[in-house]
Amino acid sequence: MREIDFMSSLHKSTKRNYLERVNDKEFPKSKAATLAKKFDFDYWDGDRRINYGGYSYKPGRWTKVAQEMINTYNLKSDSKILDIGCGKGYLLYEFRKLLPECEVFGIDISEYAIKNSHEKVRENLKLGSANNLPFNSKMFDLVISINTLHNLYCFDLFSALKEIERVAKINKYICVESYRNEEEKANLLYWQVTCEAFNNPKEWEWWFNQSGYTGDYSYIYFS
Repeated sequence: MREIDFMSSLHKSTKRNYLERVNDKEFPKSKAATLAKKFDFDYWDGDRRINYGGYSYKPGRWTKVAQEMINTYNLKSDSKILDIGCGKGYLLYEFRKLLPECEVFGIDISEYAIKNSHEKVRENLKLGSANNLPFNSKMFDLVISINTLHNLYCFDLFSALKEIERVAKINKYICVESYRNEEEKANLLYWQVTCEAFNNPKEWEWWFNQSGYTGDYSYIYFS
């Protein structure tokens, strides 16, 4: 396993007021979380105080991430790529732009996201769960899961990680939310609306080791 940072620059590009988010009068934290956990319109395209506040395609936003992954994992025109928790498929679309002949696949629990995904990849997106992937073993040249697995309950992490191992040939990458100190832990609690698995890096690595996960990983911190 290697810790490789593909995501922190995107994460840090968003400005966050943690106290304002948790104390909002119209959308207090409990209300925002209740709405967000449906993973429908409110989560993706509703009020910013609930979650994204409008998750639309922005040209170039995911290009650097896709290119760095292509370079790191030596992906080719005939590569197959799976994104677990693909949302609207924007990262998969960037892979397709950079490697027009590659095959991209995505899975997400949000029917709304798939119905409103990028039209160029929509036909390859499936509705489903990370811990029961509808794909053959050793099918993909790269399996990624970005900002998704922490939304599972801890008792589901083992099966999800085992599934990633099963469907990947060799290359795997996971990015999850975590914390290194009490300040980051508090900020994570204030900001998140869908997180269920609150683990520090040592705890995440315990899950990786126990499940037999051998891929790469990185963490998102709320500093």
